[in-house]
Amino acid sequence: MDDIKKWPEIEKAAAEKRRELVLQGPTVDKRVSSDGGLTSAIYTLKLLNYLEVSQCPSLTKIHEDIQHLTNLQSLILCRNKLVSIPDVIGNLKSLKVLDLSVNNLSVLPEGIIQLKELNTFNVSCNNLEVLPEGLSQCTKLSTINISKNRITSFPADFYSDRLDLLSSLVASDNCFEELNGDIHMLPALKVLDLSNNKLREIPSDLSDCPKLKEINFKGNKLNDKRLEKMVNGCQTKSILDYLRGKGKGRQGEDGCDAVGGRKKQQQRKKKDKVADEQDEVEELNKMVVRVLHVSDTSAALTVQVSAEVKDVRPYLVCCVVRGMNLKCGNALKRFLVAQTKLHDDMCGKRTIATIATHDMQLLKGPLTYDVKPPTQLKIVALGRKEMTAIELIRHLELEADELRKQKKRQNVTGLHKYLQLLKGKSLYPCLVDAEGHVISFPPITNSEKTKIKKTTTELFLEVTSATSLQTCKDVMDALIVKMAELNKFTAEHQEEAGSDGEVDGPPESASGTETSSELIVQQVRTVDQDGNLKVVYPSKTDLSQPISNLTVIW
Repeated sequence: MDDIKKWPEIEKAAAEKRRELVLQGPTVDKRVSSDGGLTSAIYTLKLLNYLEVSQCPSLTKIHEDIQHLTNLQSLILCRNKLVSIPDVIGNLKSLKVLDLSVNNLSVLPEGIIQLKELNTFNVSCNNLEVLPEGLSQCTKLSTINISKNRITSFPADFYSDRLDLLSSLVASDNCFEELNGDIHMLPALKVLDLSNNKLREIPSDLSDCPKLKEINFKGNKLNDKRLEKMVNGCQTKSILDYLRGKGKGRQGEDGCDAVGGRKKQQQRKKKDKVADEQDEVEELNKMVVRVLHVSDTSAALTVQVSAEVKDVRPYLVCCVVRGMNLKCGNALKRFLVAQTKLHDDMCGKRTIATIATHDMQLLKGPLTYDVKPPTQLKIVALGRKEMTAIELIRHLELEADELRKQKKRQNVTGLHKYLQLLKGKSLYPCLVDAEGHVISFPPITNSEKTKIKKTTTELFLEVTSATSLQTCKDVMDALIVKMAELNKFTAEHQEEAGSDGEVDGPPESASGTETSSELIVQQVRTVDQDGNLKVVYPSKTDLSQPISNLTVIW
């Protein structure tokens, strides 16, 4: 019989209206075994947009009530022992990521083809023999992984230009005996892995895939032994050139006249040249954000959140960004201007959310997000001496009043507006380092001690809000995208480092600086006082808005 008290994670998610829930490991598996499955209470968490239940060998089925979680964008059910998925999964119309890998599935529900927003589909390491017909109806699919199954062919409708976003198709370690030449109808395909199957031929039409950059056919016993040797040791371009040559040879055997053959050859060369030029433009315009997972680094920073912030300013997300070039020219100024614009627009002059940026090298973790009485909270605010929060508020209110008088307006200014957010509060929120120093006092200011400079190479970003956790995530997403844009601009424009006089020492020429615009975003976990995960940013549902020239690598 279900007992919600046995599931504190679910009880807390319901009480705090959380949008993310992760259940995994031996402790959860023991409860699943005891209850004969997941508690029904999980299906009442209708605000969830991210649900992960993994590493639970006792979990063999998912109840049909999963259909009630209609806000789900990511459903991760990997490394369990699931033997079936209910057909009603098709009712999860907002689902973008579905991971059913490493289970015991022998068949997939037809309802999957109803997931019109699905872009990432992983069913690797199961016992599947077929994929559902109609998969091409999921027109937003960009990544499919069906490796390590028993699949013999793709569905009849799969080779369709309706799947015009599909860029990665991994189908290794299956039982494919044939690859249809219509594979070239997938216009966005960049990665194709059919290694360790039972293929005897590779169709020459594969060379017509306009964006194909990486193929893997190793482990197939091909009839063409030269081609077999090539797939085991040659670059993708060489293999595609060989297939293209085979296609031309077959045209000659079929009686194509020389003039017609030359025309087709010229047309194909022209087409290839256009495709190459488009790819070059794409590469030049591309902004790359690489996510470094918490598990990938032993020095991962953690932020502990005290229970008392709940009634003051409860929502917080953080991350660490590396690779941001602030040294060249006016790069730092452009970044600060962009941050101010986000504060004015998306953050509603800090009334909706507040951004703070710190030099990571000046932080001493772990950090604590806490509250303090106004008379006890001391901070060295940006450009000021150390003072208590109540003294700082008085100074800022006087400045705001003076600014209003100068502009001769009756309305309060933006500065005055966000000061009112703490009016009447007996406790003020603050972010404190391991030595007890307040480094941030949202929504007012952050500390001079951790102020970013042109020499800053690693940034700690925080976004706080009294509105919602999703608000924090949306603002952080927008900030990182803007940082990627600025970094790309800096890399493309040759400016002298220190040209605006904000860095010590002589200016350096731009030619001697790093020109890569790739950003690395390291996940940061926020936990409660007992060490239980509250949120990790970024998660798979973050940075997911379709931006044409932004590539996020997980």
